[in-house]
Amino acid sequence: MQTSDDITAALILGAAVWEDGPSPTLRRRTGHAASLFHARRVSHLVPCGGLGNHPPSEGEAMRQLLVAAGVPETAIHPETASRDTLENIRNARPILDRIGARRVVIVTDAPASAPRAHGGAQARSRRARQRPARRRASGGADPHGPARNSGLRLLPVAVAAAPGTP
Repeated sequence: MQTSDDITAALILGAAVWEDGPSPTLRRRTGHAASLFHARRVSHLVPCGGLGNHPPSEGEAMRQLLVAAGVPETAIHPETASRDTLENIRNARPILDRIGARRVVIVTDAPASAPRAHGGAQARSRRARQRPARRRASGGADPHGPARNSGLRLLPVAVAAAPGTP
């Protein structure tokens, strides 16, 4: 039986949906998150992103890609209103609380996104630290007080690089 202490979620940062479908960036991030799920590194996926210039929302486009990759619908919890990285994190927080996630891996595909994502997560966890991938960063009490602290721990940012990307 899985307890809430065992639950690790992947928060997938949004990326563009183009007129002809998901952008390569969105596909890379989603594919990496699906591989984390299939490798049993995470038990829940939270694809984030609202509606950009073309439908569907980024979160919904990633949900569709995850289902096509064999991830069960019950493991996918889309956030479909955010417009930027910080909103991805802020809007995902209630979803992470609802599913009982205690540890979170942030999935992005560019090192430039990592500091921005880390900064947003750090605002939610005073002791969150940025470290190289595969090392653990511990989280602590929410700086806004115990009423908003759900005990989330930020794990390292998982960088989903496309094959051949340096």
